[in-house]
Amino acid sequence: MKRKYLPAILTLTAGLIASIIMTLLRYEIGKMLVILLITLVVFYFLGSLFRYFLDTFEAQNEEKNLDEGEVIEKATGSEEETAEIEENAAGEDITE
Repeated sequence: MKRKYLPAILTLTAGLIASIIMTLLRYEIGKMLVILLITLVVFYFLGSLFRYFLDTFEAQNEEKNLDEGEVIEKATGSEEETAEIEENAAGEDITE
């Protein structure tokens, strides 16, 4: 999954919105920069925390799927080819 850029996108979006609102409300530059810096730091932290939780949940789901024996495969051939491969694999396990 492409979650690497999630904190940056969230941070920049929040910074853009905060900048537009503060410009429309005619904040002083010094006060605007302080508020913008705090906004960027807070939203970067929240984005990193959100990405961490998503990665943790994904890892737990993968472990659960492996424990249940489910395998996710790419569909490369027809159903007949897949059934034939499974039959061959089952036959090899029995003879060994």
